[in-house]
Amino acid sequence: MDTPNLTETHQIVEVDFDESTDIDGESDYGSGTGSDTTSLDSRVLNYKYENGRRYHAYSEGQYWGPNDEMQNEQLDIFHHVYSLVLDGELYLAPIGNNPQNILDLGTGTGIWAIDMADRFPSARVIGNDLSPIQPQWVPPNCIFEVDDITKPWTYSKDTFDFIHGRGLHGSISNWPCLYKEAYAALKPGGWLESVEYAVKFFVDGLDGQPLPDNPESAIFQWCKLGNEATEKTGRPFAITDDLVRWQKEAGFINVTEKMYKVPCGPWAKDPKMKDIGRYNLLNMVQAIGREPWWEPEEVHVILASVRAELQDKKKCNYFKQLRPHQPPLSIPLIKKSG
Repeated sequence: MDTPNLTETHQIVEVDFDESTDIDGESDYGSGTGSDTTSLDSRVLNYKYENGRRYHAYSEGQYWGPNDEMQNEQLDIFHHVYSLVLDGELYLAPIGNNPQNILDLGTGTGIWAIDMADRFPSARVIGNDLSPIQPQWVPPNCIFEVDDITKPWTYSKDTFDFIHGRGLHGSISNWPCLYKEAYAALKPGGWLESVEYAVKFFVDGLDGQPLPDNPESAIFQWCKLGNEATEKTGRPFAITDDLVRWQKEAGFINVTEKMYKVPCGPWAKDPKMKDIGRYNLLNMVQAIGREPWWEPEEVHVILASVRAELQDKKKCNYFKQLRPHQPPLSIPLIKKSG
């Protein structure tokens, strides 16, 4: 199977200096159709509440973010951002036209799994998550499970054609172990696609350099505190520099990596980048304030400044998102030959 040609680009995103551009307007996101047959006990449904937000009960504390309606809407907006970045595609891995078993790790609202089930009606698509927040009506080939992917997997070896994970940073304490589990669960020739973003901002025009250290910058402080807090929990945000190495150590081959500039705010002149930035700003503004490690009083003071900085077109901030993916060809074939 040919490896896709994915090379990192560093072109400058041209700024649109038309100050009339804003982020007003609403977005429509589907919720899916189908049926759910899972019965849940109180250990799963006895949600935890802190600082006015709702959090998962199963494997309490494993995932740092809330699971309430505000969070779920933000996750669906983020899904739309990814879709815009990939020109409407759901993935990059060359999985062919007939995958039979697909797994979505930490599926969240299930929107990616639902879209994949619609695209491949002959495939079985499983989405797992710590929270049963997915819609009850989904495509008949889409299944949702409450599961903790940081524990030993119960899926049979050589089961999946494609395993997808997105935005798992801050919830995984042992990434090498996670990738080894994924490796074992994939069929020979199957693909893993792991999508993560650095929890820091970069400044366009500075040759891809991160936002300079600036104690007076609310954005810088917000990212710094978030990274420090997750380091203390043992489930760090800052993992993007190590993903490829961990994947190779798990046995994956043909590892490729693609990095995207994702503007935060509608400051870009290019229409596509402007649209991405508009939705990503909406995503970020809604995401701010879900951090469970800050006291409410501190949050209100800092995050008001973060929102203001994010909406300042002169800042020209963007995310870099990483999308490594690879096929596990060698080790499963060796095992089977024995």
